[in-house]
Amino acid sequence: MLNKNEIEPAFYREAMANFAGAVHLVTTEGPAGRRGVTVIAACSVSDDPATILVCLNRENQKNDMFRDNGVFALNTLAAEHQGLSADFAGLTGKPPEARFVADDWDTISTGAPTLKTALAVFDCELTEAKDFATHRVLFGRVTGLRVGDNLPALLYHRRAYRVL
Repeated sequence: MLNKNEIEPAFYREAMANFAGAVHLVTTEGPAGRRGVTVIAACSVSDDPATILVCLNRENQKNDMFRDNGVFALNTLAAEHQGLSADFAGLTGKPPEARFVADDWDTISTGAPTLKTALAVFDCELTEAKDFATHRVLFGRVTGLRVGDNLPALLYHRRAYRVL
C-alpha cells in the first residue's frame, strides 16, 4: 500500500494499465480544422439530457481543435476497427490528413465526422471544457445518435487491444 504522497506518475500509469476500457475515436471538424484521436477515457454523464465526457491530452495543442470547433463525435469501435484505432493513435505513422480516408465516414447533426460502421456514435455539441492537470475534459450534449451492428467490441487492457 502506498501513502498518497508517494504516488508517482509511473506507478499510476502501471495501475491504469489494468483499467480495461472501450476504444473510441473522438472526431471534430469546423473552422479550427479536422481532427480525430483514439481514446478510452470517455463515459456517460447523464441520460437526461444525454451527455457524455471525453478526456484529451491538452499538452498536444492540436487537441485545441475540439474546444475551438465546439463539436465532437464519439465513435465506439468494434474489433474490426483495430487498425483504424492504431492509425488515429499515431502508432502507424499515417499522417493525420490520411486517417479519415480509411473506412466510411459521414455526419449526423454537428458536422463532426462519424464512422458509419461504429458500434455507436454520439454526436455532440460541446457544453463545457474543463482543464485539469495534463488533460482537458470535454462535456458534450448528445444531439445525434446512431447504434450500429451488434459486433464484438474493441477494448484496451494491459497496453494491448482485446476483444469482448
